[in-house]
Amino acid sequence: MIYVVGSLNMDISATVARFPRAGETVTAESVLTSPGGKGANQATAIGKLGGDCAMLGKVGADAFGAKMVENLKTFGVNAERVTVSHCESGTALIWVHKGNNRIVLNKGANGALTENDVSDGLKDAKAGDILMLQLEVPLAVVAHALRVGKRKGMLTMLNPAPAVPLSSEIYENAEIITPNETETQILTGIMPDCEVNVALAVKKFREMGASNIIITLGKTGSAVAVGKEITLIPAQKVKAVDTTAAGDTYVGAFAVKLSEGENIIDAAKFATYASALKITRKGAAVAIPALKEVNDFIAARTQRGIL
Repeated sequence: MIYVVGSLNMDISATVARFPRAGETVTAESVLTSPGGKGANQATAIGKLGGDCAMLGKVGADAFGAKMVENLKTFGVNAERVTVSHCESGTALIWVHKGNNRIVLNKGANGALTENDVSDGLKDAKAGDILMLQLEVPLAVVAHALRVGKRKGMLTMLNPAPAVPLSSEIYENAEIITPNETETQILTGIMPDCEVNVALAVKKFREMGASNIIITLGKTGSAVAVGKEITLIPAQKVKAVDTTAAGDTYVGAFAVKLSEGENIIDAAKFATYASALKITRKGAAVAIPALKEVNDFIAARTQRGIL
């Protein structure tokens, strides 16, 4: 079982011809409202890609909250551990321009998730299960969940997004961390824009207590640091339409393959294909590909010699 502890947001995505300047109004080319949030996106990716997933989180007692819970169920995610708060559901306002995005986040009910919620939600978890977290819920809850997961012998994963300073305890209790290049720069002070800087960033993360690090590098691919080795996995070249939830697709796909017994490198390669296919589509959770779509994508690229 893969347990995801994290956020559920309703994403309101506007595609624009250009990002507005300060004080300027621009007209959207299109607007899409769809369930999102880093936690829910990762759970959705796991469900769509054939993983056994349970989501732990909070939504508001509103139409957005009900829709987000139903959306998870649609993709085979166990949503029994998603509880309802009396405040509004979390929302994310997203501007998309030429495949890139800017996001304004309102935590809403996500900020009401408690340590007791997590303890109750993980009471049936066992050694060998996977625990995935992000940073769109209270940091104290993240730290508590990692402690619980570590104590139970779960494989603990942290996607440190949005990036904030973290304690050594959090790094030490997260067996695998998966920052992107911007988060890596914020957390280590090093932009991983070349192999030397990737190695320096990995060294810095380990000085802070991390063990296994996967840095997603956008168009470059990803760097997988396990033991003394750093393996660069090239990106799949595609036409980017919307990068929203690309990282969530990557870590969800990665977790699915780990749960199936794949090694970290092979799991990361599969995740690279899944995230590449996602960015060819507009939207967040709704645009995450299903397992058959990813397998067909891999087969087509392999047949054409695009590895």
